Amino acid sequence: MTPTELAPRFFIAVAVILLFCKGVAWLLGKAGQPAVVSEMLAGVLLGPSLLGLLLPDVKDALFPAQLLPILYVVGQVGLVLFMFQAGYAFTAHRVSGLAGTAGMVSLAGVTAPLVLGVLLVLVTSGAVPIQAEGTALGVSAAFVGVALAITAFPMLARIITERGQAGTRHGTLSLASGAIDDLVAWIMLAVVLAFASGEAGPAVVTAGGAVLFALVLWYGGRRTTTALMTSGRLDDRARLLGTVVLLFLVAWYTDEIGLYAVFGAFAVGVVMPRTAATDRVVDTLTPIAATVFLPLFFTYSGLRTEFGLLGNPAVLLFAVACVTVAIVGKFGACWAAARLRGEPQGVALRVGALMNARGLMQLIALNVGLEAGIVNSSLFTVLVLVALITTLMTTPLLSWIDRSSKPAPAPVLVDAK
Repeated sequence: MTPTELAPRFFIAVAVILLFCKGVAWLLGKAGQPAVVSEMLAGVLLGPSLLGLLLPDVKDALFPAQLLPILYVVGQVGLVLFMFQAGYAFTAHRVSGLAGTAGMVSLAGVTAPLVLGVLLVLVTSGAVPIQAEGTALGVSAAFVGVALAITAFPMLARIITERGQAGTRHGTLSLASGAIDDLVAWIMLAVVLAFASGEAGPAVVTAGGAVLFALVLWYGGRRTTTALMTSGRLDDRARLLGTVVLLFLVAWYTDEIGLYAVFGAFAVGVVMPRTAATDRVVDTLTPIAATVFLPLFFTYSGLRTEFGLLGNPAVLLFAVACVTVAIVGKFGACWAAARLRGEPQGVALRVGALMNARGLMQLIALNVGLEAGIVNSSLFTVLVLVALITTLMTTPLLSWIDRSSKPAPAPVLVDAK
């Protein structure tokens, strides 16, 4: 298919994706689900799991194989912009006053699912076809553990804000814990990817490139971004252009060294100064990423998710076990850690529910693992299911906790006279 033939296919595919995602978001919005949850589900429904099952010819006409690389590249633009915003949001949530509790909750929320995920893969080794060809068992186990340890920090922040709980104790504690959690999880994922190559050369390039990147970021990152955002010779349009160019250069570099673009974009967001000019740049880029580009990433991910693979009893049982381990490891561990630190039951339950959501962040990690060749289609489908279930359950669970925490109404005394 020539570029001239692909162009109209791309336009109609994007129109269908955006409209379908908007429709699903409208429907699930009535149940209180945030838009990102609806878009995750919509992406899966447009893939082989539903559209490809019911109308395979329509699916193939809308999303021909030659179109997938284009959706991938355009979706990557959305991811870079999204992770930049996530990194910037990360710096807004300080842990002062709750540092000890946030650290304990984050430690529990990373360690428990990581250990349980690794053990699950090791115990089921050979019985479930989830190990990618040429991938060591230890790498597969470590990847599953890290994927289960991730928390959807940006979505967590969005849910807290939309529910008007940003100033509450559980809201503040969840934001602080989620920020630490995601930072640690992404670092662990980078380590897993570095070891996944199985060869000294690529691992050295990744490790050395990461060290160089960290040094440049540490000594020059804040200085460069501050100059960009505070220079009196630049207007908002020039700052926007400079930010996008910087993001794409860093994304190129981190992709080239095997660290992947999402890490670089997140790091740029972290070192951006918190100024009114930066806020305007972020507020300009975020709607574009969320409205236009991210749905394309969800659809690209959905086209590689085949829930039909769950027809294999072994894969289905592994999926059930993975969902159970994910919820127990994250919700249970974070709740227990908060309680051990003396938090009230209501606060601990809400923290556990919020930390349990994997959302888009796990989906990003899965695609990184798939591109790196350490995730096969069965494992990809299982972990997408984990991301969907743990994310979908967050809002209803919080609503249930809110209702159950309300004091019972006082009995009405009836005068016997």
